[in-house]
Amino acid sequence: MSDVLILNGRLIDPANGVDAPRDLLVRDGRVAAVEAPGALSGVEAAEMIDATGMIVAPGLVDVHVHLREPGQTYKETIATGTAAAAAGGFTSVVAMPNTVPVNDTVAKLEWMLDAARGSVVKLFAMPAATVGSMGVELTDFDALRGAGAVGFTDDGKPVLEDHVMRAALVAAARAEVPVSQHAEDTRLTGGCSMNAGPVAFRLGLRGMPVEAEARIVERDIRLLREIECVEGLRPHLHVQHVSTARAMEAIRSAKREGLHVTCEVAPHHFCLTDEAIGDYDTHAKMNPPLRAEADRAAMVAALVDGTADCIATDHAPHAAYEKVQEFERAPNGITGLETALGLALRMLHRGQGMSLSRVISLMSTAPALIATLAGRGALGAGHFGDVVIFDSGAEWRFDAAASRSKSRNTPFDGAEMLGRVKATICDGRVVYRG
Repeated sequence: MSDVLILNGRLIDPANGVDAPRDLLVRDGRVAAVEAPGALSGVEAAEMIDATGMIVAPGLVDVHVHLREPGQTYKETIATGTAAAAAGGFTSVVAMPNTVPVNDTVAKLEWMLDAARGSVVKLFAMPAATVGSMGVELTDFDALRGAGAVGFTDDGKPVLEDHVMRAALVAAARAEVPVSQHAEDTRLTGGCSMNAGPVAFRLGLRGMPVEAEARIVERDIRLLREIECVEGLRPHLHVQHVSTARAMEAIRSAKREGLHVTCEVAPHHFCLTDEAIGDYDTHAKMNPPLRAEADRAAMVAALVDGTADCIATDHAPHAAYEKVQEFERAPNGITGLETALGLALRMLHRGQGMSLSRVISLMSTAPALIATLAGRGALGAGHFGDVVIFDSGAEWRFDAAASRSKSRNTPFDGAEMLGRVKATICDGRVVYRG
């Protein structure tokens, strides 16, 4: 590990209320000094980065990625997925458990987190909340937490039964980590492949109603209320990839009530509508699906007004041949680690006037807090040396063929981006150079 000295940048650190010219020294993997410009000019470092005209910020944190290893390494590996993360400015990612086999035991979790997997950035994981993600029997929350779990989820599937979700929330509260819920009432979505609405009608496809998402969110909020009243516990519910105005309004009301609810919005849900499907473009197929314009606008509004706590990519790579088939047969999901920052800056910073500090908070500070990643998401002295350096005014187009991911399934191939990553530093190591 070598010292890294970053000079002449505009440091934005929402956790510490800093938005000013600063020089930054990372030593032995930690932030050693944050000083006014010139104060560190006499310091010698093995690596010096001139950040003139650049933003220097805490490394980005993604609490929702699918890395496909073990079991589906033809789509992605931990090494390739985290290389894509580094290229996108991410220094920490949280892997979902829907691997083959499902990550639901200590042995499987430890295998995933082992350095032998070749992770380029810091890898965390949320193991399954239920055995095999079957929604019946809870996994061993205490043992998994002791092995490094930062939360629990059956992502890809909901925890559908009330009594099982209640037990999961209680167990997670005692372990002091969140339950991340894939909010989908699958009793309403069987055989559906996109959002219910005029586009689905035109294409002759069965559509998922907004109620399928909202009902699970509303049910989970009711369970939180009951647990606080009866058990005296304060569980943390994190709602994944919110896509509907109705679900977001339920979250907004729960926050006003004082319940511990957080949520994430994916870039595709604040950038695109179901119109992007066009004539059955499977690169625009995901779950939850792209929604109507009113729902997309509601996601933007929630990010602006603070109801939505963070941005998460739901990076979900698939092989090309899997997407090149009939729309209803193609798998759900798109890649997202290399496009998230560029889309957030274009749509929220330039499009909505959101401050750079707020964008960085949504993509670094807040997700680090949600997943209880101590020492991440901030650049105060003693914090981990996780840094992203980017040019916030750079305009460019995403080229999926040049992606560091194994897969290319994205609706954003050729899309305009704002803000280009110049360097990513994780635990004091430069892991990407633009």
